[in-house]
Amino acid sequence: MIDWANLTDVHQWFDPFAALVIATLLGGLIGLERQLHGHWAGLRTHMTVSMGSAVFTLTALGVAPPPVPDATRVVQGIAAGIGFLGAGTILKLSDQMEIKGLTTASSIWLTAAIGTATGLSMFSLAISATVITLIVLAFLRPLEKKFPPRSKE
Repeated sequence: MIDWANLTDVHQWFDPFAALVIATLLGGLIGLERQLHGHWAGLRTHMTVSMGSAVFTLTALGVAPPPVPDATRVVQGIAAGIGFLGAGTILKLSDQMEIKGLTTASSIWLTAAIGTATGLSMFSLAISATVITLIVLAFLRPLEKKFPPRSKE
């Protein structure tokens, strides 16, 4: 919460700014991977989702400093709300038995979780989740291509 009597307090401005920058960069790493592989939601989408989640979390902490009894409500709201954005990336191809966009939807959802963790100052969790996500998205892609999905007959 901003202490209007002491606007020169550097920590009052730097701590939230640093959290937002970290959330934006981590979301950007995931978004860059999606962008480079030509998926619908890319760099800017993932960056803004991560930063937005951090803003909601930081706002909740600013209203009621820790321990926040209703912090879980904010996390639930972010998780549920971001589902609508993710759902918009899912496409059912009517002429084929195929659904596209599930991985993009899940990466958006996970990016929101990373932004939330960053807003809660859980930086090691946010960084770890980002690294594991990049491994899953980028490095497991060749393995997934070796095992094509079974067709239903």
